[in-house]
Amino acid sequence: MQARYDGPPLPDDITGQELDRGVTNQLKSLPEKLAVRVARHLVAAARLMDSDPETAYQHTVAAHARASRVAVVREASGEAAYAAGRFKDALAEFKAARRLSGDPSYLPMMADCERALKRPERALGLARDPAVTHLDEAGQIEMRIVESGARRDLGDFAAAVRALEGRELRSRSRAGWVPRLRYAYADALLADGQRDAAREWFERAAGVDADGHTDATERLAELDGLVFVDTGDDDSRGREGGQQR
Repeated sequence: MQARYDGPPLPDDITGQELDRGVTNQLKSLPEKLAVRVARHLVAAARLMDSDPETAYQHTVAAHARASRVAVVREASGEAAYAAGRFKDALAEFKAARRLSGDPSYLPMMADCERALKRPERALGLARDPAVTHLDEAGQIEMRIVESGARRDLGDFAAAVRALEGRELRSRSRAGWVPRLRYAYADALLADGQRDAAREWFERAAGVDADGHTDATERLAELDGLVFVDTGDDDSRGREGGQQR
C-alpha cells in the first residue's frame, strides 16, 4: 500500500509548474506542498501516457491517494487507466470526475469503457443521456462513434452506419474528429457488407489525416490486397476511428 501511495520515482526535472492554469487552479484547494507533489505526479503521468501507460497509471494512483476529491486528478486517473486497458478502473474514475465537476465531457469515454467491458447496452444508455446535448462538437462526434461501435457489438450493422451519417462526414474542418468520424463510418460500412463504399470513406479519412489519428492508409492497403510495411511510425489508438482505446 505504501508503494502505491508513494508512486513511481519522480524525475528531478519535473517541478509541477508544467501544468496548465486550469489544472493548477483546481489543485489550489490542497496545501501547497501536497499540491506540488500531486502536480508532479500528474506531469509524470502525462509524459508516460503513450510510452508506458501502466507506469503513468501508477503516478495517477499516487496523485489520487493524496487528492481524491479533486476532479482533475480523478480525470487524469481515468485517462491513464483507460490507456493502460484498465477499463473498470477508468469507468469508476470518470464517474467520480463527473460527479465532482458536473462536466458531461466524460460521457463518451465512460460509454467506451462500457463497450470494453462487454456491456454495449449500457454504452447505448449513456449515448441517450440528456447531457450529451451539452457536449461540444468533438464530444458529440465521439459519442456517435462509440454508439456506432456499440450497435456493431450487438450485431445491428445497419444501425451502426446510420449512427454516423450526417453533414459532419463532409466537414472541411481540420479538427482531429474529422478523420476519426470518416474512419469509423468506413469501418461500419465494411461491417455492413458495403465494401466499395467503405473503401471510398477509408480513402476520404486518409486524405484528411495528416496527423495520423487513424490507420486508414493501412486499411486501404488491406482492401486493395497490397502488402503494407509497418514502419513503426503510427501511434494511433482508440476503439473506433483507428484507435484501440
